[in-house]
Amino acid sequence: MASAGGEVVVVVDPAAAAVAPDVEHHASAPRLTPAGSGGRLMAELLGVFNGLTERMGDDVATSSSWTLLFRALKLALPALRDAAGGRSLARALIVAASLADLQMDAEVISAGIVRQAMDAGAVAMADAEAQLGPGAAALLRESLNVKNAPSRVDVADEEAASAVRNRILSGYDVRAVILELAIRLDAMKHLDGVPKHQQRTTSLEVLKVFAPLAHAVGAGALSKELEDLSFWRLYPQAYAQVDQWLSGQEDDCKRVLATCKDDLLQALAADEELRHAVAGFDVKARYKSRFSAMKKLVKDGRRPEDVHDILGMRVILDHRAGAGAGDGDGHRACIRTHEVIKGMWKDVPARTKDYIARPKGDGYRSLHIAVDMSEPGPEGKKRPLMEVQIRTKEMNDAAVFGHALYKGCLADPEEAKRLKDIMLAAAEVAAQHLRDEPATGDQTGVPAAAAAAASAGNIERAFRLLDKNGDGRISMEELTELMEDLGAGGKDAEELMRLLDDNNDGSLSSDEFALFQKRVELKAKLEDKDDEYREILKQKLQKVDDTGLIHVYRKNLSDKLVSG
Repeated sequence: MASAGGEVVVVVDPAAAAVAPDVEHHASAPRLTPAGSGGRLMAELLGVFNGLTERMGDDVATSSSWTLLFRALKLALPALRDAAGGRSLARALIVAASLADLQMDAEVISAGIVRQAMDAGAVAMADAEAQLGPGAAALLRESLNVKNAPSRVDVADEEAASAVRNRILSGYDVRAVILELAIRLDAMKHLDGVPKHQQRTTSLEVLKVFAPLAHAVGAGALSKELEDLSFWRLYPQAYAQVDQWLSGQEDDCKRVLATCKDDLLQALAADEELRHAVAGFDVKARYKSRFSAMKKLVKDGRRPEDVHDILGMRVILDHRAGAGAGDGDGHRACIRTHEVIKGMWKDVPARTKDYIARPKGDGYRSLHIAVDMSEPGPEGKKRPLMEVQIRTKEMNDAAVFGHALYKGCLADPEEAKRLKDIMLAAAEVAAQHLRDEPATGDQTGVPAAAAAAASAGNIERAFRLLDKNGDGRISMEELTELMEDLGAGGKDAEELMRLLDDNNDGSLSSDEFALFQKRVELKAKLEDKDDEYREILKQKLQKVDDTGLIHVYRKNLSDKLVSG
């Protein structure tokens, strides 16, 4: 419509305006997934199952794992689909993906999915135990105890908060702690709908209890997100100040980090000495979080120019045992890595700290160095120093729990070591039954369908889990049972069978099922690519909009519409 000034303003909803380009239409256009609720529910189940199993590590690839995860999805998906307008389902799957990325076992991932359904009031504990077994049910109960632990004390009091953290670490399965951390992170991202006082209470519990716990159990990325979200909620003005300081150089520094990471990976791979000393290496890069920067400026009293770890990189070497005389612990390999780095960038010797030769009191071992990433010359762009930590895989594994416990202000060094042993032993015992049925080797006593599924690819694995009697076909009865588990009925199963059963023999072969799976995978890939394109276009068009060009385009379009 025309404004008072005569300029035509076109307001467009991007979602509504996503019109496909002009193409010739055909009545028999192919569908990515079958029509009807049966096809939709099956596609949803398989899409989620495939996505989670691809994220999980090889060391948890057992028949028990796949079967348990499949049961959890069949229980939770119909329960969550209608909860909170479908938002609960989306959140549950984000939590599950986060747990899979943390290389949690199927028991933890399954408990995470069902826990969201329980929190939404859609699944009872008795149903969860009946479907998932006592192990997952115990994890659910412990995660609920971890959830409620801070509510019993005044977490604003540091001594009380410390006592809660230590009690959680020594009293519960570490997997239940990580499960609650993933759920807490999701909750922190969805606080806008709750009263302000509840936002503050929840954020304070996260800052005082759960963020340090995340650091303690080695989930550093979770810890940083929890810290920044709670910092933003509790101290918005202080957060804005730190954010303004860091964001001014963030884009440039992140580009530098990405380039440096790639360059370093190539240099390490090309080094002759390291090729003999290590079996592989990993390089991680990070830009300093808002909360961590605030602590350096406020609690440590540093000036901005004295914060030397805004850019950070960690090099983890998979050291070969017996790779060289006198390098049984990988110290020489770490020093060689330092030498490679000095040949690439400007080293700052005064910032070098060799905690391998002289370990910290809690046993922490790593070689810390700093390099100057500023551009050369008086006119060159000035950047913060980059701190690089170099360590072997064994040193890193030890640091994940022991030093993290100490650094997280949870315990003194000796207590940190004790808690580390308790957590690892509890997790090992609790998860042992998931390893009783390995994906390869002796499968005595394991149902044929489940055993075969463990070593199969995604398509074959899902097929064999549905083929319960192991006869190589999914019968109408098996498909109907699945549809009922997903909240549909016999008619949906019949419709789905008609759509997928190409030879009309009343059952689904592995080839017919594979074709359906490929359609599901294609749909997921197209949706992912659409998301990628949307973000790219959003950024590029926003930059154009900042220059005023979008306004010009809109004015020209409006003139054409008026003249037409």
